[in-house]
Amino acid sequence: MLCPYCQKGDSRVVDSRKVGSAIRRRRECLRCSQRFTTYERIAPISLMVVKRDERREPFDRAKLHRGIQAACAKRPVSEETIEKLVGQIENDLFALGKAEVESKVVGEMVMKQLRTLDDVAYVRFASVYRRFKDVDGLMEEIKEFRKWKQRNGPKKARSKEKEQA
Repeated sequence: MLCPYCQKGDSRVVDSRKVGSAIRRRRECLRCSQRFTTYERIAPISLMVVKRDERREPFDRAKLHRGIQAACAKRPVSEETIEKLVGQIENDLFALGKAEVESKVVGEMVMKQLRTLDDVAYVRFASVYRRFKDVDGLMEEIKEFRKWKQRNGPKKARSKEKEQA
């Protein structure tokens, strides 16, 4: 494993732990002594995402990660929590056992997870995913979210945050 800082030399593993379906390894460069993190995953079977316009594209974990990260930007959500969330959604998608899955299914999984994680991240993601035509659509989504939150109570949301932390 080449060091991302000096681009030379080998590294040694300082710490390893399982994170979702991956193995997180903390490494140290033998040349410059900088530390960095790598994630190792088994290359999964191919999964195609069917877009709204019927196009098909391969499932892209990095794209999912970027979308969730954008929704959580400047929010009190750690990168480790985001990584766990992405891993959970990825596992759930492959557990469906299908070669193709609609983008709608992916979006709903993300929204379900973000709903319990962070209110603002949920609304941000929903505003992009649902493609609101006007403010009324956004307000309706927020109204529905508030109803959901009242039904499920803040205790359930907080216990979910503690599980993911």
